[in-house]
Amino acid sequence: MKLKYLLGFLIVCILFTLDSCKSKESAYKAAYEAAKAKEMQEETGDVTSVEKPKISYSTASAIVQKEKITVVDGLSSSIQQYNVVIGSFTNKTNALSLKERMISRGYSAFLAQNERGMYRVIVATFNNKSAAATERDNIKDKYYPEFQDAWILDKN
Repeated sequence: MKLKYLLGFLIVCILFTLDSCKSKESAYKAAYEAAKAKEMQEETGDVTSVEKPKISYSTASAIVQKEKITVVDGLSSSIQQYNVVIGSFTNKTNALSLKERMISRGYSAFLAQNERGMYRVIVATFNNKSAAATERDNIKDKYYPEFQDAWILDKN
């Protein structure tokens, strides 16, 4: 008699175990199918892209931050009054990495350091505020959304 109960209990446990595996299996199958559908979209080029918003910048009222800076990696003789900054780092290695990336994209990038020790990655330098603002805006448009925080530094 005990053997019948034990056998019945084991059968019920096995059925519950198999039933619980089924829901996990279907969850995995659903995730697999979703990933496969995404892969198919990418292969067919049916991927929705993020469209860059139309932004109008005011070059006349460009906000300029004044800082005393020292060129630490680049030609200090080439630095002018207004500088387009695309990155600020406390870690010099990170700043050098961005600088090298921008040089490979055709910019004459260099590093400057302010009095607080921040490394500024500068990609363009001008004696004219309006020209600096125009270049900042061009970079924001060309590399949207990567450099939306680009700004103008007025060296003291």
